[in-house]
Amino acid sequence: MTRLTTALAAGALVALTGCAPAPQQEAKKEAPAAPSYKAPAVPGFTDMTVPADNPMTKAKADLGHMLYYDKRVSGDESKSCYSCHVKEKGLTDGLPTAVGAYSAKLTRAAPTMWNVGYYPALYWDGRSPSLEKQVLGAMGGGNMGCTGKDGKPDVDGCVARIAGLEGYKKGFEAAFGPGPITKENFAKAVAAFMRTIVATDSAWFKFRSGDTAAFSEAAQRGWKVFSEKAKCTNCHDGLLLTDMQFHNVGIGMDAAKPDLGRGAISKEEKDNGAFKTPTLLDVAKSGPYFHNGSVKTLEEAVDLMSNGGKKNKWLDTTNLKPANLTKAEKADVVAFLKSLDVNYTIPDPTLP
Repeated sequence: MTRLTTALAAGALVALTGCAPAPQQEAKKEAPAAPSYKAPAVPGFTDMTVPADNPMTKAKADLGHMLYYDKRVSGDESKSCYSCHVKEKGLTDGLPTAVGAYSAKLTRAAPTMWNVGYYPALYWDGRSPSLEKQVLGAMGGGNMGCTGKDGKPDVDGCVARIAGLEGYKKGFEAAFGPGPITKENFAKAVAAFMRTIVATDSAWFKFRSGDTAAFSEAAQRGWKVFSEKAKCTNCHDGLLLTDMQFHNVGIGMDAAKPDLGRGAISKEEKDNGAFKTPTLLDVAKSGPYFHNGSVKTLEEAVDLMSNGGKKNKWLDTTNLKPANLTKAEKADVVAFLKSLDVNYTIPDPTLP
């Protein structure tokens, strides 16, 4: 149809109906979908559960990666999340109990971060039901020192400080779109990165998949003692070497005022002195051991646990019994534990 006939047709329509034809509109442009992204996974293990309101995206994990390593997120700008979970120490800090921002002395050891995204509850006592809540708890507590007390900035203040940096403005917009930078989105970004801290490169997974050569003969014997005679797998179970449950093994219960652990959260007497079973991945690097860092070496830890823990009113005697191991068997268990190293492949980020 020519322009003339089109115009005539339009004029005829106006004459007949009194209505001009509706102007043609361009097709509505939808915002491009975020690229699909899947966190690393433990080989052969179940998929990680990710909250529906915080789906994994590369932009979000990249932003969280920077925030996790940046000391400027803490109250006094002295500590990053990574400061207490370094690769050389099996993603702990190597101290008996952690030291937070403002040199705050904390009461428990920094737990390893390996596979933390798989855990249904965080902290030694399981008080946080999600990584997002754990991040905000650490920010507002002694760890990062954004308490809002005694002249210290609160969590909003600490977030606002880093949000003022141009590089972070761009990072938050890429991850969450335009809008204010909130502590909730801060926590979502850090949690997204933490879900990528997954032990994918370890001789343990090769051994469990059938590659016996991944372990020395002593380590293979140690695994047999560990899993069959000592029955350590009652708690250190599966590919992650943890049942993610809470058990009283007697550590710290001889103190004048013992840390009640899970019992202080559940308010149930049976949980008194119970703490979450830590993974044993990278355990040779992560001493001293237990929630209070009271055991210095793997040899001491094996002695204590193979003897049935420390007696107290709430000792978990269902899962923990004396194994009567010989000196040679204990040495083999230690050889097994020293074979559980993990290669940390996450690079240091470039910070804004």
